[in-house]
Amino acid sequence: MTLLDDLSGFEFEDAVASLFRAHGYEDVQTAVRIADEGRDVTMRDGETAVVVECKHTDTVSRPVVQKLHSAVATYEYDGPKRGMVVTSGRFTTPAEEYAERLRRNDDPYPIDLIDGTDLRELGEAVGMDLYNGRIEIVCEETLPVGDPERVLVDAVEDVENAPSRGDLPDPDVDVHYKPIVDVQAFTRSTFETSVGVIHRIDRRDHVVIEADRSGPRLAPGGLVDLVGVEPISLIEAQATFGGGAERFGQSESAYREWAKTALCDRLATTVSYTGDNNVDYTQECRPSPGDVDLRSVEPLYVPRIEAEVELGEYTHGYEYDAAGNRHVVRDDGIRRCVHCETAGADAATYTYCENCGAISCETHTKTERLTGEPVCTGCAVTEDFLLATKHFFDEENAATFREEYEAMPPHQKAMENPYLTAGAAAVLLVVLFVAAAALI
Repeated sequence: MTLLDDLSGFEFEDAVASLFRAHGYEDVQTAVRIADEGRDVTMRDGETAVVVECKHTDTVSRPVVQKLHSAVATYEYDGPKRGMVVTSGRFTTPAEEYAERLRRNDDPYPIDLIDGTDLRELGEAVGMDLYNGRIEIVCEETLPVGDPERVLVDAVEDVENAPSRGDLPDPDVDVHYKPIVDVQAFTRSTFETSVGVIHRIDRRDHVVIEADRSGPRLAPGGLVDLVGVEPISLIEAQATFGGGAERFGQSESAYREWAKTALCDRLATTVSYTGDNNVDYTQECRPSPGDVDLRSVEPLYVPRIEAEVELGEYTHGYEYDAAGNRHVVRDDGIRRCVHCETAGADAATYTYCENCGAISCETHTKTERLTGEPVCTGCAVTEDFLLATKHFFDEENAATFREEYEAMPPHQKAMENPYLTAGAAAVLLVVLFVAAAALI
């Protein structure tokens, strides 16, 4: 079985080194790219030194295993040593028999054999896809999760009439770790015509690529600010908050190529200029991938937080990308009217309805006539008094106010519809004025 067939020998060694780092081996080092004396990768497994020979070939024969055995014996290390041959293909029967004989004879320098099938299984165990030349990124760091409960509570406190911090029920919080690639690049390009230089690019760009299986795409601008926060261990974050980490959708080399193309597209512009013949021209000035120098390409995970709090009859959610005390909102279900599409800055204020748990915009928030507290149009009981609609928490409050209304003197009843009263008064004044004029 042949795996990783599109890689060069050196790239295969790098892939093997990354694989064993992901499996927890320490001090994993690749050899200098010259005569390596049969040692492509060296590493430590606890107190034991491991010398690795990498063979990116269809088959590995017995002489390769014998050579590595000698290399392990001469490797300078004060402690136990063993060897390992890793291939993307398979081992011949004599090679396997030689390694088995070393183990059977309790040789001080045993040799482990890892073939293409073993290699793929090791990769899958740590999220590396080692198949058909495709190496997935293995990342061990994430931006810090921060305090999801505090972030949700802060969002709720922006809502008028919201429950106090101590009265909020515990939210449900799910954490997922989304793969991103942090890219910093310099682009230098000059565009000339017969009249000279018409456009020049000399700039630095910092972009973040969302790198999940949906395909690479530029992340929202706010993520660039998040990646400045010091990352932490992914394993530690998962131990505290749980959550799974999505696998990177492509290899690092694929993201490098995509980033260059994306930056070229972003920096493309159309320039107008006047030629030697005094005729106006336009030319598209788009840098080429060769003009883009990628100074830094760093894979990283960003915590995607989905927090929900149940208030009355409604569940309000808040989804964001986190980096410690910073975050970028993905979906704000707190500052959103449950009765319409109004959300975010589209409304000056949002108000919590204690009667049903809704959060509503100004259009769908009314004042409860009996108590003077906010009530949303979704749960309110309504009744007209002097042609003015009044809103109540329930039928009981409506009945109570109805009794109060019946006992009111006429002038107080009139104030239940001040617009109608003012209009009637205006009409009366006009009538009196006309009548007085007729008497003159």
